[in-house]
Amino acid sequence: MKNVIRTLAASGLLALAAGAASAGNVTVNYIQPERFSDLPFSNWDREEVLKDLTDHFAKLGAKLPPDQNLRIDVTDVDLAGREIPGRGARDLRIIRSNGAEWPRIDLHYTIESNGQVLRSGDAQLRDMAFMDRISRYSDGDNLRYERRMIDDWFYETIMPRERSARR
Repeated sequence: MKNVIRTLAASGLLALAAGAASAGNVTVNYIQPERFSDLPFSNWDREEVLKDLTDHFAKLGAKLPPDQNLRIDVTDVDLAGREIPGRGARDLRIIRSNGAEWPRIDLHYTIESNGQVLRSGDAQLRDMAFMDRISRYSDGDNLRYERRMIDDWFYETIMPRERSARR
């Protein structure tokens, strides 16, 4: 009976993750998250990662002009490092500097204003030098490499003028 309840709960979480998550003028869709290259093994941790990514996209999207909406369809996620099943409550993510475990996110984005598409495109976010760069995110942030990679994409592609103003 416990396995049935767990399976139903896990299915419900993945269904929610596959749907749209909206915050302000940002909508994030996860397209078939059960097929993503690398997310945590546990359904609860998977849901937390997707929520944290959505929150980060929303935080950045809040910098857009009020009349603009950003829609992001995430088609794949591969987190930095590799996860090893743990014996305790949580699994362990190991990050090595061998260069083969860099973070990557594939997505399609659309910026609209008053029903008109201003810009859209596909993006393959990669950070092959993720271990060699300084990050403003703390070591305790489980998604510090992914957040920095998303920041770079956002300020280079979505709001390039904002980046030069930040410096």
